[in-house]
Amino acid sequence: MDYTLIATATFGLESVVAKELKNLGYDDLKVENGKVTFSGDEMDIVTCNLWLRTADRVLIKMAEFKAESFEELFQGTRSVDWAGLMPEDAFMHITGKSVKSKLHSVPDCQSIVKKAVVEAMKSKYNLEKFEETGAEYKIEVGILKDIVTLTVDTSGEGLHKRGYRKNSGGAPIKETLAAALVLLSKWEPSITLCDPMCGSGTIAIEAALIGKNIAPGLNRRFVSEQWGIIPQDIWEDLRRYAKNSINDNKLAIMASDIDGWVISTARINAKKAGVSDCIEFKKMPVQDFTSKKTCGFIISNPPYGERLGELKEAEKLYEDIGSVFSKLKGWSYFIITAHDGFEKHFGKKSNKNRKLYNGKLKCHYYQYYS
Repeated sequence: MDYTLIATATFGLESVVAKELKNLGYDDLKVENGKVTFSGDEMDIVTCNLWLRTADRVLIKMAEFKAESFEELFQGTRSVDWAGLMPEDAFMHITGKSVKSKLHSVPDCQSIVKKAVVEAMKSKYNLEKFEETGAEYKIEVGILKDIVTLTVDTSGEGLHKRGYRKNSGGAPIKETLAAALVLLSKWEPSITLCDPMCGSGTIAIEAALIGKNIAPGLNRRFVSEQWGIIPQDIWEDLRRYAKNSINDNKLAIMASDIDGWVISTARINAKKAGVSDCIEFKKMPVQDFTSKKTCGFIISNPPYGERLGELKEAEKLYEDIGSVFSKLKGWSYFIITAHDGFEKHFGKKSNKNRKLYNGKLKCHYYQYYS
């Protein structure tokens, strides 16, 4: 069965997600703020959950309609063919959001949608009572300027939950954003890559997953695995394909940090991710970083100096890394930070920068090409 699918994305990463989808073979993409919409069937739901590195979730779009009253919301929701997706024992979890809409009470909207879905299911299955003892289906009612969009989440936990990062240092970067930083840099697996302020190792690990062509969702589970509409053999076949797609590229990735504890954590995370043999970890301050190689990439997420008293330390760090990186011949470097004055303290204007969000924190990704 064909569905309208939505790959949600952090603001600023929509085009990266769209490019991933194109590389997976999808076309007719509709790119909007925070999402990319496309068509696909059950196999595509599995494929996208397993392979998308920078998307947040994969949703099924069930309906879109205008509603300025609770009655319009109820009737619009009740008219949807929920039974085409959910069995008669489906456990429903309703979430919601409303922006610039007459129906601004999210809890009331959630309650109305739940009642409408239950009534639709009772009618379709000819039930007097709707028991919710089966697989989970998370339904979201999103209302923007009185336009209602009803979706069902196929991922469960967000796609950044790869399963390898059980521990992290301070201010960790999401796995999806780390993967996006690598993809945006246009790094090739044949080139040396370093993160000299690696924290829990996320950027280096995501680069290794990309370099080895390891599907980011290979070692985790998804809520839609419990759904009857997707046969288990599809999950098994596509996981088997993903395992067979892993290549034997020899990668030169180095990750270092001044903090020995986070380096130990990074090693554990890399082992859980199956890429410990691809990354050389080292306890070392960034000020000591050097290389005799004439070509390489640095991708890093240094401290931002957000807390009171830390700003001057961060600015001194930016001055230090500007001095260190300037001595590297033929290297490109890519830095994400929320500090607006980064270029001034780094001592060099970037070739280009891109606005991104690390969680809710607005950052810029400064890109310096050799």
